[in-house]
Amino acid sequence: MSADAKPSPDVNQILDPAKALVPATVKLNEERVARGFLPKIRQVASRIPFAAEALSIWWCARDPATPTAAKGMMMAALAYFVLPTDVIPDILPALGMTDDAAVIAAVIAIVGRNLRPRHREAAQAFLDRMAKDD
Repeated sequence: MSADAKPSPDVNQILDPAKALVPATVKLNEERVARGFLPKIRQVASRIPFAAEALSIWWCARDPATPTAAKGMMMAALAYFVLPTDVIPDILPALGMTDDAAVIAAVIAIVGRNLRPRHREAAQAFLDRMAKDD
């Protein structure tokens, strides 16, 4: 690796509470997700098997009943999903979303107990509407 190259973050770095829950980082992640999550999920939902999980996390992170720390971790995962540059570029067929899937799976393992049936139902309803509109 050259001196200018940045090491690729792994799931533990992305979801490190010491970084993901810093107020400035939370704010930045919230802004990235607000701008980019829905456009990206609309673009890729039909091609990724974890679309319902990502949408469930999004609804949970927006729920006032979800604890702040859980929201921060969820926003970190969703912000990573939104970023156009990540460990494995999303444009690579079959491989491009594997790192995103790993981050989504990890955040569910960490804070998934906060996901409620209403979040999953909202995610599925969104996907159903998208499929109907196609």
